Amino acid sequence: MAIRSGKLGAHAVYSKAWGCTIAQKSGKLNPRFFEENHVTSPIRPLTPGLALAPVVLLIFMLGFSVYLYGADSSYGANQIALLLGAGAVGLVGVRLGYRWRDIEEGLVDGIAMCLVPMLILMSVGMLIGAFILSGTIPALIYYGVQVLSPEIFYAACAIICALVAVSIGSSWTVAGTMGIGLMAIAASFNLSPAITAGAIVSGAYFGDKMSPLSDTTNLAAATTGVDLFEHIRHMLWTTVPSFIIALTVFTLLSGGDAAEPAQIAELRSSIAGQFNIGLHLFLPLLLMLFLVWRRVPALPAILASSVFGVLFALMFQPEAVLRLAGDSETLGPGMLMIKGVWTSLFNGFTSDSGNAFMDKLLSKGGMISMLNTVSLIISAMAFGGTLQKVGILRFLVDAALKRAKTNGGLVATTVATCAATNVAAADQFIAITLPGGMYRDEFERRGLSRLNLSRTLEDSATLTSALIPWNTCGAYMAATLGVATLTYAPFAIFNLACPVIAIFYGYWHIGLKPLETLEGEAATS
Repeated sequence: MAIRSGKLGAHAVYSKAWGCTIAQKSGKLNPRFFEENHVTSPIRPLTPGLALAPVVLLIFMLGFSVYLYGADSSYGANQIALLLGAGAVGLVGVRLGYRWRDIEEGLVDGIAMCLVPMLILMSVGMLIGAFILSGTIPALIYYGVQVLSPEIFYAACAIICALVAVSIGSSWTVAGTMGIGLMAIAASFNLSPAITAGAIVSGAYFGDKMSPLSDTTNLAAATTGVDLFEHIRHMLWTTVPSFIIALTVFTLLSGGDAAEPAQIAELRSSIAGQFNIGLHLFLPLLLMLFLVWRRVPALPAILASSVFGVLFALMFQPEAVLRLAGDSETLGPGMLMIKGVWTSLFNGFTSDSGNAFMDKLLSKGGMISMLNTVSLIISAMAFGGTLQKVGILRFLVDAALKRAKTNGGLVATTVATCAATNVAAADQFIAITLPGGMYRDEFERRGLSRLNLSRTLEDSATLTSALIPWNTCGAYMAATLGVATLTYAPFAIFNLACPVIAIFYGYWHIGLKPLETLEGEAATS
């Protein structure tokens, strides 16, 4: 995540139960350990049946939720399933001998880990509203439909997002800025929003994965004790072929029933009629990218960019601001202007141009639009926190490791463990640090460099996080791009291909670096 996918500013919490550091993002990885809460030991041992029962129950409830509500399952139904799952884990904990107070502590600790990401998510809602009102996103659409061609649009989306993400190291930032504009341009061309979102996610995560500025990239290297740039070079084995596959698929999918030139001209005319369009409107977006590139923590960077967008709205879009404020006999022009920009921050922008297509395209944003996603993250982290507290997560990972008999099996088990941790704990940082800390010695015992582990952590934990609706990454991408996670997931080709290639390489011994050939590998600490 970068705004997430690597980017919130590094806080670290040490867990005795995990025996590793769990980082939350926000800039350079500079871990600070918080004082650890006392963990009560269970009275009874955890059995496979008890460990699997709440996980199986959750999977059943989530599957039933998707069956009943489809793409709308994350608007309340999944939250119910996750909270009931947390309750089931709590019952297992009580059965093992934990006090309810201890289980509550685990639940609260899990939620606390994502407080900053949730604040960032709400701030992104404000940013979207401000960027629409300022004319920044309308300008992106206005000029984007001139520059981009429907025949190469999906591949172009992936490449643009990849380049920006490599430069700033942040998949969340890319989705919250360039992604929003590209989604709007796709709608203007009458192209598939699901494929467009998949291309944006693919490009954003390619850049995030390969950037030395990414928190997840730094975290994977730090967790396994390898050099950062050796880690990035070793990832080329799986990352480049996966991205080539993704670009090939997106090129084949491009085109289709694109909008006619007359429809594009009508859209541009409608935008110009509602906003004062000019290239200067890209400055708020450039400021946002510059701040992230300079490693300013995500939250202040987003808030500063939102304020800059509000100032642009007041200076260059006064008519749009007054329209959003509405008529009032008791408020003067100055107060109406304040009301208009304030409304855009909490309730988003509402377009009433008379052009139904453009009104649907630009009526979005605001802090309120993110509150459902916040509730999903809270519910997911409550489940993950209780799962960790009673030791189920560690128990399942230990069991998985025992079944990895070959090097290929070890890589496949690592991929499966990271993906499963993303599902259960709902956070990619846990999915990197938990398996990374546990499998590190096993890779060395088998004569494999820890670079193979760091690469596999990124191939699986980083990339699968965006494919799970209740994971912080999947929830963020769905809320920001306006496409349900399970709708865009089949088209996030890069995220799907990389874990498969990693497993293929493992079984065929391709790109597996032996331990003795790594000169710069850090000593095990």
